[in-house]
Amino acid sequence: MFLTISTTGTPERPATDLGFLLHKHPDKAQAFSTSHGTAHVLYPEATAERCTAALLLEVDPVALVRRGKGKGRGGAPDAALAQYVNDRPYAASSLLSVAMTTVFKSALRGVCTARPERAETPMPLRIEVPALPAGGGPGLVHRLFAPLGWERVKAEPIALDEKFPEWGESRYVRLVLEGELRLADALRQLYVLLPVLDDAKHYWVAPDEVDKLLRAGEGWLAEHPEQKLITSRYLSHRWGLTRQAMAALELTRLAEADDTEAETIDNAVDETTDTEEKPVPLAARRRAAILDALRTAGAGRVLDLGCGQGQLVQELLKDDRFTEVVGMDVSMRALNIAARRLRLDQLGERRAARVKLIQGSLSYTDKRLKRYDAAVLSEVIEHVDPERLSAVEYAVFGAARPQTVLVTTPNAEYNVRWESLPAGQVRHGDHRFEWTREEFRAWAGKVAERHGYAVEFRPVGPDDPEVGPPTQLAVFTMEPKSTTTAPKEAKAA
Repeated sequence: MFLTISTTGTPERPATDLGFLLHKHPDKAQAFSTSHGTAHVLYPEATAERCTAALLLEVDPVALVRRGKGKGRGGAPDAALAQYVNDRPYAASSLLSVAMTTVFKSALRGVCTARPERAETPMPLRIEVPALPAGGGPGLVHRLFAPLGWERVKAEPIALDEKFPEWGESRYVRLVLEGELRLADALRQLYVLLPVLDDAKHYWVAPDEVDKLLRAGEGWLAEHPEQKLITSRYLSHRWGLTRQAMAALELTRLAEADDTEAETIDNAVDETTDTEEKPVPLAARRRAAILDALRTAGAGRVLDLGCGQGQLVQELLKDDRFTEVVGMDVSMRALNIAARRLRLDQLGERRAARVKLIQGSLSYTDKRLKRYDAAVLSEVIEHVDPERLSAVEYAVFGAARPQTVLVTTPNAEYNVRWESLPAGQVRHGDHRFEWTREEFRAWAGKVAERHGYAVEFRPVGPDDPEVGPPTQLAVFTMEPKSTTTAPKEAKAA
């Protein structure tokens, strides 16, 4: 099996940075043992202008059969001859995907301590797989890769025998992908889609394959038009696992729908050219604003209320000044996804002691939320029915009473700058309301007055002179020696 990854560069950003991203030196040919053979990494070319890394996997088909105890595709017994005469040493499959996780483990995670900015930046890539099984033909190859940002997807059919063209085409294609993507994203796509196109795996598919799929598919699979086919084939058509993965992906899609404006948030006012960097997504700006406010407040023990899939919790754990982070959500599915994202089962003892995920509802008081420095409600209140807001208010400000409370919510006035949003509609189907700046300030002011907090407001995202920012942030700080409590009607709610 053979795979090449090529990129081009400039004197300022040499193509040989590919070696740093892959954690493999261009001047060396290296070999790595895998469970079914030997993987070789070498560089046919390595200059500042162009660099190519090649992954060659040598597979012993006899050893593969013996290791698999006679099991073939999907775990079903093969015919005796097919066990030994097959395409596995030559055509890309799940064997190559597993080898990638062994050889390019750090690159798949997007980790590069030597060139961190390169790992986070899209780069010109050309990936070639000379022999790829394509159950579904070149058309399916295009349907799988084209929605992922590749500028060129070429799936050239390979003839059964060039000497006998009348025999027709084989089920194999020569795959070429070209475009500007992050290397980690490209590798994760290949990791998932190689066995999907082969429609087989060389090992038994266990429940932990769902976690692997969700991790590798983060950021692209939830919105992929062929999501169902990809999920079913990756999990070897095991319906129970497929249903579990599809449910998790649907939750991911709904949770991320709040941030779909990140791609188009400045459609009406953005004047960047094709040569300029793309704007930072609004979700990332929101997390950065929250982190900045928490650091300014000197918070160490932090609650993320309505934590969803744990994106903010993940960012908080990267900063050691946050000594304890608790994520709470009403949805167990969301918490399970957050646990996968955070890899709680793989955390070291020290980091694991800093984080906790709990199920709970903000409609009720919860003694577990007391005695924390800060609480965050990021894009939460707009999902609450207006008649239940007083209960949420008391649970957070009246009962839990952290020193600092951060609340973010969409600014309804900014919606006119989102060209794809029909007039009068909210940004997400689950939003019960979206407030103007005046409405949000009025609500926050009353909450602060009732519970003994001071409040200030900060913009998140581009602060339009006419309609304000896309996201509003209120920072509540408990006033010294405050003894104010919630009114009885708020408690009763």
